[in-house]
Amino acid sequence: MHDIRLIRDNPEGFDAALAKRGLAPMSSQILAIDESRRAKITAAETALADRNAASKQVGAAKAKGDEAEFERLRALVADKKAEIATLEEEAKAEDLRLQDLLATIPNLPHDDVPLGADENDNVELRKWGTPKSFDFKPKEHFELAAVQGGMDFEMAAKLSGSRFVVMSGAVARVHRALAQFMIDTHTSENGLTEVNTPVLVRDDAMMGTGQLPKFAEDSYQTTNGWWLIPTSEVTLTNLAAGEMMDEASLPRRYTAHSLCFRSEAGSAGRDTSGMLRQHQFEKVEMVSVTRPEDSLSELDRMTKCAEGILERLELPYRTVVLCTGDIGFGARKTHDIEVWLPGQDTYREISSCSVCGDFQARRMNARFKRTGEKKPEFVHTLNGSGLAVGRCLIAVLENGQQEDGSVRLPEALHPWLGGKTMITADGVMA
Repeated sequence: MHDIRLIRDNPEGFDAALAKRGLAPMSSQILAIDESRRAKITAAETALADRNAASKQVGAAKAKGDEAEFERLRALVADKKAEIATLEEEAKAEDLRLQDLLATIPNLPHDDVPLGADENDNVELRKWGTPKSFDFKPKEHFELAAVQGGMDFEMAAKLSGSRFVVMSGAVARVHRALAQFMIDTHTSENGLTEVNTPVLVRDDAMMGTGQLPKFAEDSYQTTNGWWLIPTSEVTLTNLAAGEMMDEASLPRRYTAHSLCFRSEAGSAGRDTSGMLRQHQFEKVEMVSVTRPEDSLSELDRMTKCAEGILERLELPYRTVVLCTGDIGFGARKTHDIEVWLPGQDTYREISSCSVCGDFQARRMNARFKRTGEKKPEFVHTLNGSGLAVGRCLIAVLENGQQEDGSVRLPEALHPWLGGKTMITADGVMA
C-alpha cells in the first residue's frame, strides 16, 4: 500500500516511479479521489459544527418562548444530522474507492534498481561455481534412470491432473532430506527462527502481502473462503500484522518449510515436462522484519543465506538483480538466484529474495517504536526462498548424474541421508 501523503507531496515523483515499471501516470486519478474524500470530510465537519451551534440555541429559543425560532433551529438540527450522515457515508465510499485503487498499484522500485522492460534486462551480480563438463549428453531430471521409478507423473495425473508428481523411494527421501538440510542450516547457522504455520489463510493475510486483490486467479480458494498459501511468505510476514513492536526486538528473522499451492495462471505450455512448474510444491521460505534503515543490508544477508545452501550442495549458480520491468508486485528490489541445470543447459530461478520496504507493513499495519520515541513507524519486510525444494532436487539430480544413469549426491547432504551417497541406476539408495 502507498502513503497518500507522499503522493500528495510529490505526484510527479510517484508517476515517474510508476513509469519505470512501464505504467501510465496515476497520481491525478488518485488525488482526485483523495480531494473528493477530504472535501466531504470537511463538509461533514462544517455541518457538525453548524448542528452543534444550532443545538445550543434551541434551548435558548424555547426558554424565550420564541416558538418560530425554536422550530427553525430544531429543523436545522435535523437537516444537519441527515446532511452529516450523507456526507460521512459518501466520504467512507470515497475512502474505500481510494484504498481499493491503491491496493492494485505495485510497489515503487528502489532508486538503484536497473531500468529495463523484462527479464532480458536483468543485471548479473555474480556467479559461483563452474558448470560441470560431461563426457556424455546430460539428461533432464525426469529422463534419468535413477528416478524413473521414483517420479511418477502418470499416477499424479490420475490422482490430481497435470502439473503434479508422485515421488517415492530414494527420490522422495532426497527431497525430504533437502528440506531438512535447508531448515537446519537456516536455524543453526543463519540465525533464523523456525516456524510452522497454517497453509489455509483468510483474505486479510493474502491482502497483507499483496496476493489480493490483484492476483486472486494465481491462488486457490476453498469453498468456505480460505486461501491455500502460494508461499509461507504470507503466513510468516503476517506474524507482524497489527503488531506494535519494540525496536530492540528487530530484526525478526523467520523460516518455514511448507507446502505451497499456485494455479500457474497464464503459464500454459511452459515447463510442462518434469516437475519444474507444479501446482503443489514445497519451499523453505525466509522472512525478515526490520527497521527501515536496515532493510537493504538485510536483503544482501538474506541473499547470502540462500546462496550458501547452493554452495554447500556444490550447485553452480548466478545471482541477478531484477530490472524495473521484471520485479514482482510487492517488491522494491529483488535478487534472483538461478541454479545451473545441465539437462536444460541453462540457469533457472531457484530463489527470489525481495525487499518490500513498508509496502506490506502499511497493508497489514505492522509498526514499531524506536527506543525513547512515542511516534510509531512502519517496519520494512523482506522475503526470499531458501530454497524451492523441488527445484533444488532437480538441480541435485541433474548435476550429480552419471553416464550409467545413477546420481551422486552432494557430500553436505550425506548426514541427512543416513550416510548414503548416491542413487543407483536402479533407483536404490547406496
